[in-house]
Amino acid sequence: MSDSPAELVVLVDDAGTPIGSADKSVIHDGDTPLHLAFSCHVFHEDGRVLVTRRALGKRTFPGVWTNSFCGHPGPGEDAADAVRRRAARELGLEVVGLALVLPQFRYRATDASGIVENEICPVYRATVDADPQPADDEVAEWQWVEPERLRAAVEAAPYAFSPWLVLQLAEWDDFGR
Repeated sequence: MSDSPAELVVLVDDAGTPIGSADKSVIHDGDTPLHLAFSCHVFHEDGRVLVTRRALGKRTFPGVWTNSFCGHPGPGEDAADAVRRRAARELGLEVVGLALVLPQFRYRATDASGIVENEICPVYRATVDADPQPADDEVAEWQWVEPERLRAAVEAAPYAFSPWLVLQLAEWDDFGR
């Protein structure tokens, strides 16, 4: 039995209005309710962007290359605070210059095991001046890449990346600028 408290996610209606909360560990299944999340793309001060490969032990989309990190704000938690919390937890990074770049992003995707992601997921951009020190249970690999190389790779082989990364790059016209 785990001594850590359950991680709660905020359940929302179709308009994004909070309607309750639920334990994250039990809602991600074949019929995942709509809930709040966020994605963050971390840029090094030299202009490269951090991509990560999700740890093989992740419940959803394990081993998939994706944006820098994702997470869920807790009930009553400010979204920017949640982004900073997850950057520290997943990547060991303190992010600065946090900016909301795709406030209306949302998606629904099913991974190979049948688990569904169903999220209203605002997308942020942040900057760092250090390499990540990722948590093993979150990140299997990481790489700094030129934004145009990431966009070209996603366009050439979208199946090799998380569905949310593919969709975010399609919506984010000035990615990397």
